[in-house]
Amino acid sequence: MPSFSSNCLALLGASVLALLSLGGCATGPYWTSDTPTGVSTQDQRVTKAARINLDDQSVSSLQAPSNNLWIHIRNGFQMPEFDSPLVIKQTIWLSSRPDYVQRSMARSSRYLFYIVQEVNQRGMPSELALLPFVESAFNPQAKSIAKASGIWQFMPKTGKDFKLTQNVFRDERRDVLQSTDAALDYLQRLYKQFGDWQLALAAYNWGEGNVQRAIRKNQAAGLPTTYSDLTMPNETRNYVPKLMAYRNIVMKPEAYGIVLPQLENHPYFVAIDVTRDIDVNLAAKLAELPLDEFLNLNPSFNKPVILSAANQQILLPFIHAETFQANLKQYQKPLASWTAVLIPKSVSPEQAAKDLGVDVAQLREVNGIPRGMRIKGGSTVLIPKSASKTGDISVNLAENASLNLEKPPSPASPKKAVKPTKAGVRAAPTTQGKSAATASTKSVKTTANQATPSSNPAFSSGKIAVK
Repeated sequence: MPSFSSNCLALLGASVLALLSLGGCATGPYWTSDTPTGVSTQDQRVTKAARINLDDQSVSSLQAPSNNLWIHIRNGFQMPEFDSPLVIKQTIWLSSRPDYVQRSMARSSRYLFYIVQEVNQRGMPSELALLPFVESAFNPQAKSIAKASGIWQFMPKTGKDFKLTQNVFRDERRDVLQSTDAALDYLQRLYKQFGDWQLALAAYNWGEGNVQRAIRKNQAAGLPTTYSDLTMPNETRNYVPKLMAYRNIVMKPEAYGIVLPQLENHPYFVAIDVTRDIDVNLAAKLAELPLDEFLNLNPSFNKPVILSAANQQILLPFIHAETFQANLKQYQKPLASWTAVLIPKSVSPEQAAKDLGVDVAQLREVNGIPRGMRIKGGSTVLIPKSASKTGDISVNLAENASLNLEKPPSPASPKKAVKPTKAGVRAAPTTQGKSAATASTKSVKTTANQATPSSNPAFSSGKIAVK
């Protein structure tokens, strides 16, 4: 997993501009300002993306010269052979598990062309496009015990360092485009720092500070400072050998009894700009895609609504992008059935539901609020949209929404009765305990990772895999 990550996104595939219309919001004392209908805020991180308008252009123009992506990947291998028993050991381990390898390879088919093209455009070794096999087996919902997430396994702090948004509505560590751009930025930075891809990869896994200290320790002892010579944790020691094992299998799959899936050398998906809030379920329905497949391409959404104010893009296979466009033009109902509320002061879910006129069970479920906790002031919660407002969720909420929970204050202890004595009235005994006013409360922050689509009532699939 990386210890840092980047900023922009370059969509090689194609992109389709789709105008999403209709929608609404509700009113009430909890509401912040809405984004007026039809307002578009273009994220500068996506300005590099190529654009194709399906009304007058064909996606077939995006076909690459070779019709075999694996050949293209092999032609881009640049890293030197790593002569180590660990590489042999890892290659044997993979080749003895062909079902596991083939599942991972098949899963990669959605994303690999895009990643390979990004790697090639930067002049980086195409071995690096295979790194998500090592990190996550190309599972975009993969989450490690250490809270690393996505195909590139970014840690929360690392994602923030590289401007990957993590809030109530989305986690860009799981966004295939944003996280790929961030990972490659970070790898390039590490290569510039260490001048060696093996050391750069070690730093991606272990942290650049740790690698630098290991190098200085060897220098002080008069020892070599290559990847093989440094003292490092076993996970990092096996990190490059695992990548080289995948390289061996891609180079000569028949030698290891592996059958690679057929991957055509052209984009798998196109990107559609979201200019109106739209429910995730509806977007999948209009694209005529199973929800599971839609979420495989769009794994960053934490809630059952996609926000236009967040400059989101929907990734869809070519033919489904055309289907989405046609169905969207004919769809006359509101696109979004959810909206967001800013809670001004700490309140129980029961009281918030009563004030907002929503079902408390639904409020708890869609926002992941466990029993025994209350909503802390300044938090954002998702609720069903009412018919009294037509705007989309505001830019401020889309970019800065967080949900903070806390335990309610402990109830005040009952006062002890004062008993009369022979000398008159005895003073009440003092207590060593804290009063209700000074009792401490325990705060818990609900992160984007804890509010994944699979935990929402509007989603029926999308399990989080632990790496």
